Amino acid sequence: MNTSATTPQPSRSVTWFAAIGWLRGYRGAWLRGDVVAGITLAAYLLPAGLGDASLANLPPEAGLYACLFGGLVFWLFCSSRHTAITVTSAISLLVGASLGEISGGDTTRFGALAAGTALLVAVIAFLAWLAKAGSIVNFISESVMVGFKCGVALFLASTQLPKLFGVHGAHGNFWENAGTFITNLHETNPYSITAGGIALTVLVLGKIFLKKQPVALFVVVGGILASEWFGLKGHGVKLLGEVPTGLPAIGLPAIRWEDLNELLPLALACFMLGAVETAAIGRMFTAKHGGRLDANQEFLALAAANLAAGLGRGFPISGGMSQSLVNEGGGARTPLSGALAAMIILVVVLFFSHLLAALPQPVLAAVVLVAVTGLFKVSTLRHLRHTNWTEYVVAMAALAGVLSSGLLRGVLIGAVISLVLLIRRASRPHVAFLGRIPGTRRFSDRERHPDNEEVPGVLIVRPEASLIYFNMDHVRDTITERLRTGSTPPRLVVLDLSAAAHVDMHSAHMLAELAAELTAADIRLRAVEARASVRDRLRNEGVEDQLGGINRFTTVEDAIEAFQESNPS
Repeated sequence: MNTSATTPQPSRSVTWFAAIGWLRGYRGAWLRGDVVAGITLAAYLLPAGLGDASLANLPPEAGLYACLFGGLVFWLFCSSRHTAITVTSAISLLVGASLGEISGGDTTRFGALAAGTALLVAVIAFLAWLAKAGSIVNFISESVMVGFKCGVALFLASTQLPKLFGVHGAHGNFWENAGTFITNLHETNPYSITAGGIALTVLVLGKIFLKKQPVALFVVVGGILASEWFGLKGHGVKLLGEVPTGLPAIGLPAIRWEDLNELLPLALACFMLGAVETAAIGRMFTAKHGGRLDANQEFLALAAANLAAGLGRGFPISGGMSQSLVNEGGGARTPLSGALAAMIILVVVLFFSHLLAALPQPVLAAVVLVAVTGLFKVSTLRHLRHTNWTEYVVAMAALAGVLSSGLLRGVLIGAVISLVLLIRRASRPHVAFLGRIPGTRRFSDRERHPDNEEVPGVLIVRPEASLIYFNMDHVRDTITERLRTGSTPPRLVVLDLSAAAHVDMHSAHMLAELAAELTAADIRLRAVEARASVRDRLRNEGVEDQLGGINRFTTVEDAIEAFQESNPS
């Protein structure tokens, strides 16, 4: 249902504080929905913060601080009504897998580097906002993201299953982790696997029968109670450990200038993941509820949230898909629900965080495993395999990159694959050979419509892209190959430029060279239906005459009729 008529929409003129636009027209009737959604969202963010901090190899409070400080400012700047800012499994894994070597095993330095990464992400996001680079999120294709997320899910399983079974785990790539887990399976702690198995079962059943309910929160509370009642620590079950009460010292983390160069690739990867995920969430809700998403404004919101998370001893954050769905399902009407959720986390951090110390690690591992099951999209991979083999191969390459080279390199591999695909597609545009639509004066692609009529003695060509130096060779080769393999050489080639928004200098001169080659073979070339900017370019390059004269009046049919009148059969 489209609720854009009853829910406040962002102003067309973006302000520093987008919240001003929301609050200016705020209605009291919306407060109940925002309060309920805020409470529900907080119930999801608390276990997510703990679990993802574990993935990032950080103390549990780091996840709470990231959600707290990021949530307190994100709502002020975002343009999406339902997007919830949070720690995410993909970014947390990326941080945990990348900072170990840089930190040299120093846990204090590890936390400082994680906070410094968040600050770098904030700087990158702010620069992207200044440059109005909202379209940057489209450079990583969906197929690459599918493969990357599947790889993340498998890597995640290799890190959490040892905790679930209570066995020793490795801290390497997927294959090393999986090998160590299988080797140590005989050491499984029965109390650990029982506690984790029960938690896993409850979470899976809750995912099926109690959708959009805070089942994870009840599992966390139940795990803490079970730990105290049954003395799980005495049976060798690892617990979460002490979670400090109160707020951390706010300020810049203790990192060196030379650390920034080492953190920059990680920060770029975190920014790309966060930007893509946050924009995808916003687009999804905009399509569902109406309104307008400003991708550039989301960059500003990400910058503010990561700045707050970094100063508050957290780590990089972004929009979270499952948390945003919970926020929407809870009845959120404006971004105020995110601020209310952050306030609830603040109360927990100030007064109740000590209660989390007894949480069993196997229960937390179960929460993490179930929370990211949506990352491994088997159905999407299967769909790609049957509908688009190229994109399926790309997704599998991204997946293999994550498993073999680690998360950071996996992100970079995915970005490179996306750019290579983009360049490949741009360099090999479709060149349509046209025929007359029966009974009309119009022409369309004969490959798609075999019933279109071929005009005797005429070859009609339409390049379906701008003609630029890196794709002109393909266009020219396609035309000459068709001329070479055709049963009867045409006497006229009509070049329909209606689909070419731009022609550069190189391509203009290559068209003139093609015309000269055709003239030598007693074939005329006539360019028609060029746009104004293309006509200007061809005239400025002095190739107008070689292409049969350029004007805005001559159509494909006009060129054919003129040819037939001057060359009666």
